[in-house]
Amino acid sequence: MNDDRNRSWPGQEPDAPRRAQSGPWPGEDPGPAWPGEEAPRRPQRGTPPRGNPRAGGSPEWPAGDEGGPQWPAGDEPTRRPQRPRQQGQQGQQGMPPRRAVPPSGQRAQQGPPGSPPQGFRQPPGGRRPTPPPGREPDLITHHAHNGTDDVGRDPYDDGYDDAAFNEFADDVEPQGELDEKGKKVLTPAQRKKRRWKIIRRVAYAFVGLFFVVPAIAFVITYFLVDVPTPESIKSLQNQPITYYDASGQVMGRELPPGGDRQLLKPGEVPEVVKHAVYSAEDATFETNSGFDVTGILRAVWNQVSGGQGGGSTISQQYIKQATQNDAPTLTRKWTELAKSFKMNNQESKEEIITSYLNIVYFGRGANGIQAAAKAYFNKDAKDLSPSEAALLAGLIQGPGRSENQAYAQKRWAYVLDQMVANKWLRQDERATAQYPTPIPKNANKEQNSGKLTYQVQQRIKDELAAKGYDENKLFSSGAKIYTTIDPAAQAAAEQAAADGMKGQTDENLLNALVAVDPKTGGVIAYYGGPELVKDANGKDQIGQDRANQARNPGSSVKAFDLTAFLKMGKGLGEVFDGSNNRVLGGRVVRNAGDSASCGKDCTVAKAMEISANTVFYDMVLNVTKPSRVAEAAKEAGVKVAPNGKSVLYTDDNNISLGGGGTAVTPEDMAAAYASFASGGTYHEQHFVAKLTNAQDEVEFDQNNIKTNPAFDDDAAKSQQIAGNVTEALVPVIDHSKLKCPAGHECAGKTGTQQYTAKAGDPPSYADRNAQTWMVGYTPSVSAAVWVGGDGNKPLHDPKGKPIFGATVAGPTWQNFMDLYLKGKPTEKFDKVQAIGKDVNDVTTTQTKPSDTPSTTTTPTTPATSDSTEPTDTSTNTSSRTTRTRPGPPTTIINPGDGNTFGGGGGVAAPPGAGPG
Repeated sequence: MNDDRNRSWPGQEPDAPRRAQSGPWPGEDPGPAWPGEEAPRRPQRGTPPRGNPRAGGSPEWPAGDEGGPQWPAGDEPTRRPQRPRQQGQQGQQGMPPRRAVPPSGQRAQQGPPGSPPQGFRQPPGGRRPTPPPGREPDLITHHAHNGTDDVGRDPYDDGYDDAAFNEFADDVEPQGELDEKGKKVLTPAQRKKRRWKIIRRVAYAFVGLFFVVPAIAFVITYFLVDVPTPESIKSLQNQPITYYDASGQVMGRELPPGGDRQLLKPGEVPEVVKHAVYSAEDATFETNSGFDVTGILRAVWNQVSGGQGGGSTISQQYIKQATQNDAPTLTRKWTELAKSFKMNNQESKEEIITSYLNIVYFGRGANGIQAAAKAYFNKDAKDLSPSEAALLAGLIQGPGRSENQAYAQKRWAYVLDQMVANKWLRQDERATAQYPTPIPKNANKEQNSGKLTYQVQQRIKDELAAKGYDENKLFSSGAKIYTTIDPAAQAAAEQAAADGMKGQTDENLLNALVAVDPKTGGVIAYYGGPELVKDANGKDQIGQDRANQARNPGSSVKAFDLTAFLKMGKGLGEVFDGSNNRVLGGRVVRNAGDSASCGKDCTVAKAMEISANTVFYDMVLNVTKPSRVAEAAKEAGVKVAPNGKSVLYTDDNNISLGGGGTAVTPEDMAAAYASFASGGTYHEQHFVAKLTNAQDEVEFDQNNIKTNPAFDDDAAKSQQIAGNVTEALVPVIDHSKLKCPAGHECAGKTGTQQYTAKAGDPPSYADRNAQTWMVGYTPSVSAAVWVGGDGNKPLHDPKGKPIFGATVAGPTWQNFMDLYLKGKPTEKFDKVQAIGKDVNDVTTTQTKPSDTPSTTTTPTTPATSDSTEPTDTSTNTSSRTTRTRPGPPTTIINPGDGNTFGGGGGVAAPPGAGPG
């Protein structure tokens, strides 16, 4: 907003200033008058007057009587004129430069009313300068309210150019000399002042850069980082897995890939060990806050000067080990500092040093002070002497040079000297200290004394993995595995297996033995064959675990045939046609040998005793059906996929004789027969009785697992079924020319799988067998013995004769039972009520079987006859009538073909049964 240019000053007549003027400047129009009582404005004009007033040139200044300073005399030295300000320095283009604003809080000095401001000469008498055209005075209301204008200028500075007057002003300091670069030449005082000003600014920047900013960043990092928790570190602190037998004795230990480690708890680390480690790694550990400033500076100096030694405290080393981060970056070191500081605020020094000594590596595969004490001195950490502790502490910096005698002695001496310097060891003790000689490397390796075999170890791991405890979890927790292995039973099994193979000349013969406790289901003995065997090149390799490979069980599966039959309410007194060479289901079924028959009226009990194939094939085909046999086997304890390796094939009737696609492991056979021995109670077979961690906290206890009846929801009914099966299996022992251990009742069943002849085989191979079994039990132990070959191979004894279940497997089983049960209390089976028809109520005339062991073979080519029609047999309780009727032609099938579950992959021969 612009005001009227000719407007008068407040409190003054409009024409008063004009009347007071003596006249205008030469060549100029009169301008506005000076204000009366208000602060005067300086005369304004476009350009300074031309000419030299001191030289008397035109125009001349009238003599003035105002109170301002007068024009200097002509002989007065001329002041250096100030350089005019640049037009662009003002707020608006075209605005003339203005004088400097007076200091805040001060008003411009004024002369008497009507005089110009101090420091300016009065204009010549007569007329005042006229302001340049286009300039209007501001309204007093613009800035009068706050004493200044809108940009903080002096209210008495009108903003018009006064550079020309500076030459004559007394309040303007003279312009300093300029150097050749056009810069002002400073006085010594000014240079000193400027120099200190620069130093102060640099100091402020240094403090901010190296102290304030890092402090703020450290605080932020402190709240962002997480300190490794004991739970998260446990996974890094892998410890050995310790195996215990049923008596609580150590069977063996398995070291993790990173080496041995045994964790100690806070309070278990002796003071002498702590002081030795402090002396070697961090003498101020007990007092520092997680990092040592002097140590960091010393480390920096060592890096610069080429010296040795780091600045990490024990807390920082622990963080590095716990996080597995050793990257040589500033970020890692920075966060490491924050974490160690935070950890010292959250945990006690005792907890930190214990955790550190549990995780640090000492060489020789030993992680942690306890494992190191064992590896170097074969003693516990609590028993270490100061000299031994000093040696171990000195190896922390160079565990890879633990076997370097010179290095180890140098570090040992250094640690002892530091212990003296820190008053943790007396000087006289240091003087008498002797270098401790470590034991030879690996000399303290704990032996398992042959009690823990590779096969047992793997079966234990398989079982735990199925429960969710894989190897990593076991190592991370330092698992203690309390197994069910009875050292006496294991020793008996290995001896019996070795004795059974003595004198055998057939290189294809292999064997396996598994024993189970019927009262718990725990595997007390497990032998799957030799641990090491020779390969084709004569080199040692791990042998196969035969006890965990599925084979055709042969006639040993007939116990499950009978179980399914009893569950239907049928009894041991039921009668079947036990004749040889019967045609059943379009297939010719024959017994083992010409005399392995019990006639037309053969009870189930007698058929089990002599292993009459025709009876059990008929029973499953026409009464129980294969599915019920498979169900009974699983109820007893046979594990099929996906939880086991056994196969119960129900698409044909071969399951009745244990052939075809049916295959069972020795472990499953021992466990299933244990359900009969236990009186019909099912206990899942297992190797692990209890699992704890390194702190003895129980993960699970198999003894607390609830058991169930095996064959019926009613426990009494299940017991009755199991008791009837046992009654049928008791006579088999004597019939197979085996004996029970002295003072013990026993029951069992043999099994034989016939070899399937191939083109070009010698005629003698026709009667050879490929697999043989003996499975039996007493009330306290159930054992299964398998003797056979890998797949379909014709086996023979030293005389070149076929082997049977009673010739090698049977004696092996008997030997094991005698060895294990020797000296144990006598045992008898519980008597139960007969199911269905009691065998004692049945009178039959049966053919006496041959004493010669024979193999039972299922469907074969029928005998030559004028008629090609098969015979169909019907059975009743009083008599058996045989009649012939037309039927489909007999199918000549070699049952058992197509089996691929023999461990060796070959096609197995038809299943066989029989006493041998």
